[in-house]
This record gives sequence, structure tokens and C-alpha cells, in this order.
Amino acid sequence: MERDVIKIDEELCNGCGQCIPGCHEGALQIIDGKARLISDLMCDGLGACLGHCPQGAMEIERREADPYDETKVMEIMVSKGFNTVIAHLKHLKDHNEMGFVKEAMAFLKNNTDKYDFDLQEVIDTMHGKKETPTMAHQGGGCPGSQSREIKRTAFSLADTAPVTPQPSQLKQWPVQMHLINPAASFFKEADMVLAADCVPFAMGDFHSKFLKNKVLAIACPKLDNGMDTYLNKLVSLINDARINSLTVVIMQVPCCGGLMGLANQALQLASRKIPIKKAVISIEGEVLSEEWV
Repeated sequence: MERDVIKIDEELCNGCGQCIPGCHEGALQIIDGKARLISDLMCDGLGACLGHCPQGAMEIERREADPYDETKVMEIMVSKGFNTVIAHLKHLKDHNEMGFVKEAMAFLKNNTDKYDFDLQEVIDTMHGKKETPTMAHQGGGCPGSQSREIKRTAFSLADTAPVTPQPSQLKQWPVQMHLINPAASFFKEADMVLAADCVPFAMGDFHSKFLKNKVLAIACPKLDNGMDTYLNKLVSLINDARINSLTVVIMQVPCCGGLMGLANQALQLASRKIPIKKAVISIEGEVLSEEWV
């Protein structure tokens, strides 16, 4: 069957192992100094490991692969203990994979002899009746897809001056990476912004802060397919359109790191070098960091 699985660029991977804890399913191992996908059966394709790779060596690709097998995954999970099982279940729940959650719970109910923790404690935790120390500290599941409310200071109309509409700084169309044409004239020798899809929604002054006098492309390293196409377009923008600079603006969530990895990979493959800036935006819309890399 054709489905999403993790792809690892062995040339970029340095074997640091930071992706391993992010893969609760046990699909990744460090072998011969490189991260390896040891089984299609255990890779759920949801990309929790992406943002943990500092080298940008991981991406999601759609290809022919064995179907994901929740039973085989749970056989590994229970041997790692209660907290790992909860992290795995939360990971599935955060991505709305409720069919797999039901399979996992059925496995636990039918195989109580294979683990030494309390099944009722698992059920209570998953229903929010109990919180483990690990979950309290780390939040559990995938940080990039967890629901949260953003508190804003409330202002009355009397506290605010008349608001002048802010003009858009968008210079071209389209902007989605699948749709842009690197040969378009507006890319020639331009300063470019590559932004994660969520950034302009989180950041109220994105246009004035990052987009003014620049061309734009947007992408999501976690949900978009065809990262090879994105990579080829970025290389063409550097080599053929001869863009002057590239500013990569991402959210603070782990999966967004894949966009910076894609930009670094393009720069390594390109025949010319350009300056790249990395900016990280908080979920509240603040600029957490901004630096040339």
C-alpha cells in the first residue's frame, strides 16, 4: 500500500540520536552511526521525530510500504513501561488516530500478562483522570499538534486609537511551494522568505517584520508531500533565479525544524552560496530568535 513514512538522508545524518526518543513506536535505531528506519510496520508516518533532528536529515515521503501494525508496536511499547505506553497513546490521540488507539487499548486488555503496570491507570490517564509526572513535565504527545488556548489582553474600545488598515506587503502570487515557479521574473535576484504555513496567522506583524520588499514561499514540513520537489525548487531559486538571501521563518514547535533542514540541504546542493537567516516564532506570535546561520 502507498502511505506516509519517514525518509532519512544518510549524508546529512550524523548519528546524534536525538530523533530516537521522539519515535515512541520504536521504528528508529542508530545503526553503524546513522539513524535507520528499521521497519515500515512500526512507522506511523506522523512525523513526531522530524523536529528533533538538528541536521534536517528527516522528512516524510509517500511511498509503497507495509501497513502500519499497531499490535506489533504495542508489543514493543509494553516492554518499555507505563510512561512510554502513555506517550505513545497520547501521540496517536493528538493526531486523531483513534482507530489505532482502540487497537492499542484492545491489546492491553487482552495481554495483561505481558506488562506489570495497572491497566486501569492507563485508562484513567487517557481520560484525563490522572496525570503522570512525565506528562506533567513534557506535555505528552506531539507538542506541535496539542490543543491550547492563547490568552490575550482584552482592550476596550475606549483604550484604543482608531486603527489604520495595514497594507499587504505580498509582491507575488502564488506563494505555496508546490505552486511557485522558480523561473518567474519576480524571483530574480530577490530577497526571499520561506515561511511555515502557520507563521502569518500567529504573528500579527508578519508583513511589516519579515515580508516587506521580499518574495514569499510557504510550506509545512510535516503535512506537505513531495519534499524532493521543494528541495529542487529551492536549489533552482539559489542557482538559476540567483536569489540574494533566504529568510526561513518557523514556529517554535518541533516539526517546523524540518523547513530549516530543507533550506540547509538546498544550500549544500546549490552551486552558489547565499546568506540564510533563521527566525523562530512563538505560538503567541513573538519573535523568539532571529539569526544568520
